[in-house]
Amino acid sequence: MTDLPADPWPIRTPRLEIRRCTVEDLDAVWEFRRIPEVNNWLGRAPATREAFHETYSEPERLAMTFVIDLLPSSAAGAPKVIGDLMVKIEDGWAQAEMVDEARGTQAELGWVLDPAYAGQGYATEAVRAVIDNCFGALGLRRVHAGCFTPNEPSWRLMERLGMRREEDSRKTGLHRSGEWMDGLNYALLAEEWPTGR
Repeated sequence: MTDLPADPWPIRTPRLEIRRCTVEDLDAVWEFRRIPEVNNWLGRAPATREAFHETYSEPERLAMTFVIDLLPSSAAGAPKVIGDLMVKIEDGWAQAEMVDEARGTQAELGWVLDPAYAGQGYATEAVRAVIDNCFGALGLRRVHAGCFTPNEPSWRLMERLGMRREEDSRKTGLHRSGEWMDGLNYALLAEEWPTGR
């Protein structure tokens, strides 16, 4: 994994700030990640607060985790953590002679939003800002994300942002329920992303 540069973070939108997650944020993140309707779709869902802290405080995981703060509507308020994002910088596939040129050229994205804040456009606003950052300050050429097909809010968000469905797979992901589920993978290239969205 390539380290993300510190310079582009935090990023702000009219209502949100997306910043690096710290160990001090983990209790707030745990509060919404432990909700059954949320952790049903997560690739990793530790069962206890302690296990969650142990997993998410690992330096490599913490380095690719960002929190979504809802900014206060007045100067008297304090920001509130309402979600989190993963930005995992990866190497693109390349033939052997081109491996160096493909290093750190793309990112896998993931997101989680507290259901109490769903339906207000926060997830779209946050992921849009992160994609802008990926193609802008981070200089990446491609982003991608995936989900289980039944996780409709996630794939609808990807489509709303203009991501292209690249794979519709049949029973390729084993869910913790024991069921093999269909999956969807989406991607976007820098040249497909209009600036100033």
